[in-house]
Formats: sequence, C-alpha cells, structure tokens
Amino acid sequence: MSKKAFYLLGIAITIILGTYLYVEFCCNCAIKTPAADTEKVSVVVAEETIFVPFILNGSGIDYHTNDNIKFLKNSFAVVLPVSDSVAVGIENLKTFLIANPKQKITITGYATSDETNSSTFENLGLARANDIKKYFVSKGLSGSQFDTKGEIVDKWKTSKDTLLGPAEYKFETTETAPAVTTDEWVILKDKINGDPLILHFSTNKSSNQLSEAEKQKVADLVKYMDHEKDAVILAVGHSDNVGNRDSNVVLGQKRAEFSKNYLSKKGIDGSRITTDSKGPDEPIGENATAEGKANNRRTVITIK
Repeated sequence: MSKKAFYLLGIAITIILGTYLYVEFCCNCAIKTPAADTEKVSVVVAEETIFVPFILNGSGIDYHTNDNIKFLKNSFAVVLPVSDSVAVGIENLKTFLIANPKQKITITGYATSDETNSSTFENLGLARANDIKKYFVSKGLSGSQFDTKGEIVDKWKTSKDTLLGPAEYKFETTETAPAVTTDEWVILKDKINGDPLILHFSTNKSSNQLSEAEKQKVADLVKYMDHEKDAVILAVGHSDNVGNRDSNVVLGQKRAEFSKNYLSKKGIDGSRITTDSKGPDEPIGENATAEGKANNRRTVITIK
C-alpha cells in the first residue's frame, strides 16, 4: 500500500475513534446531568424547615397573621419590638381574655436541637414560652390564663441568626373552661337581683315583720355576702307622694337605714351596705289609691 493510502487510512481511523469516544463519554455526561439535578431537589425538600405563623384561634376569637414573635438563636428573650400585626393580635387577645376570664391558653415554645440552653428552664423551648407569657403580662394580659410548655425540634425557619415564630397558642375547649354563668355564686347573685328583697312600710313607719319568702331572701343575702368578701349591698328607700318631696326623700333614706340596721343584725357587716333614697320619684304603684301608695313605701335591696 502506498504512503498516501496509509495517510488517508490514519485520518479515517482517527475520525471514527473520535466519534466513538464523543458518543460514549460526552453524550453520557449530558444524559446523567438531569439525574443529578433531581437528586439535588430531593435534598432541599428533605431539609425543609418549620415555620408557624401567629394564629389565635379559639371559641370567640380568630386572628391570623403570617408574622410571629421572633427569637435570636440560642436566646430565650423575645425580640422587641414585635411587628405591628402581632401587636394587634395581642390587643385582640387581651380584649377576648378580659371578656372570658375562665379561658386558658397553652403557649408552646420551640427550640432546635443544636441550640444552647442558657436559661434556668429544662429546655430552651420552655424558656421561650415563659418569656412570651411574661411579654403578654407586660401588655396587660392575665398571667393566670396561660400555661407553658417547650419542645425541641430538629430544624426551624431562620433568617440569618433569628428564628421566625417558634411558638404556638392552643386554646382550651369550652368543656375545660366552663362559662362563668355556671358558677354557683353568679347564679345566686342573679337570683337575688332578679327578685330582690323588698321591705314595705306603713305611713311614716317601718316594720321588721317579714314573710317566709322574705326571710329566705335575707338568708340568701347572708350566704352570698359571707362567700363573696368584696360584694356590697345597696338599699334604696322609696316613699309615696303624700307631703313635701324633700321630706319624702328624707323618709326614704330613713327606711334605707332601717333596712341596713336590720341586715346588720342578721350578720352582714354594716360597712358593706350602702344606702340611698329616691323619695317619691320612682313609684311602682298608683299614688291615687291606698294600695298603690302602700306599694310605693318600700326599700329595695340588691347586690351592687
């Protein structure tokens, strides 16, 4: 074979070998690249962090904001100031809890397993929950309405060195927080004021002759006042319209004072009984009749 033929054969072999090597190695690299991208995506999903927004959701309150209270890494102190949306939520919670004094809320604080707990609490999550409670109390909320707990998790959403919202708020159900109206003493007060003790008087006179029903009302007053140490009784005297108004106001006051003395003898501290007189200004009967005038000559006794 001539020298020229060897030269051409060498070129052909080089082209064939180069094409084979390109297909075998470079094309395989191009095919494998998407598989590598898919694997990378799966890792991101596996490492997805946790974030809980500021949610107050109970019977009678429903407040949501995508912000929440924040903490620096390894710290149990609330980052101040809180955002405007969280501050609004706290004010809404304050109003709700004042109207529902039996309501209880559990604050759960979270911390990650790689954080250092420098607090006196058993874990950093519990320390954070207690600092949130402390902050709520500084804003006028009642500390007695909050319980706290802490949990440790592997990961939490952060922004640089700040954990975003590592806290949740769980409201007790109405079964575990009974309505105030079911309280025995609230019921008794409603009974006393709904059908109050009324002492009637003869013209210019007073009397301590009570019926059995009236004696029971006195017993209810004594029982209530003995249990509710801050309660105060109000005795308001009234008169008919016979005679001078100013004199009738004085007469109404004397009737109120007589009722106060009567209740004091039954064991109620006189300093816890206030008196007033409406004179002839609030009649419940017709002053044109003897029966109506008799009904107007009275003292009405209620719990303030």
